[in-house]
Amino acid sequence: MSRPFKIEIAESEEELKKRLQTANLGNQKEKLIMLWWIKSEQVKEQQEIAKRLARDTSTVTRWLQKYRTDGLSGLLEIKKAPGAKRKINDAAIAALEKELKTGKGFASYGAIVEWLKQEHGQEIEYGTVYSLVRYTLGAKLKIPRPQSHKQDEKLVSEFKKNSVSFSIA
Repeated sequence: MSRPFKIEIAESEEELKKRLQTANLGNQKEKLIMLWWIKSEQVKEQQEIAKRLARDTSTVTRWLQKYRTDGLSGLLEIKKAPGAKRKINDAAIAALEKELKTGKGFASYGAIVEWLKQEHGQEIEYGTVYSLVRYTLGAKLKIPRPQSHKQDEKLVSEFKKNSVSFSIA
C-alpha cells in the first residue's frame, strides 16, 4: 500500500492560473498545471497526474519533492550548463583589445595568433582568435591605406567639403 498523497500548495489558484498564462516553456507549463490541478482538487493521486501529463510517476514525484523543498521558484528554475572553460585568459583579451584599438593594428588573424603566442604564451587556434576578435570584441583588421606624407590636410578637408557626390539612379 502506498503512502497517502498529501501536499500543501502555498500559491492561490488565481496566481497559478496567471503564471500558467505567462509561462513560455512547456516544461514550466506542465509543472504549473500539475500544481493547479492539486490546488483545485481535480486530482487526488500522483498516478492520475502522471497519466494526465503523460509522464512517469517518478517524474511527478521528483517535481513535487522539488516543490516541497524549494517552493515554486525552485520548481520552475531553469538550469543552464556552465559551458567549456575559456581557452584565452582575461588578461590576454584585455591586452588584445588594447592592441587592436591602437592605430598600429594587425595585418592578419595569423599575426594575432603569433602575437598571443609570443606576448602571453598562449597557443590559440586561428578560428578561436577569429571569432573572439570579430564577434566578441567586434573589431576588424583594418589597416588604413597608405597616404602620402606630403599631403596637406587643409586642402584634403576643403576638397571633401566642396566635392559633389554623385548618385547613380
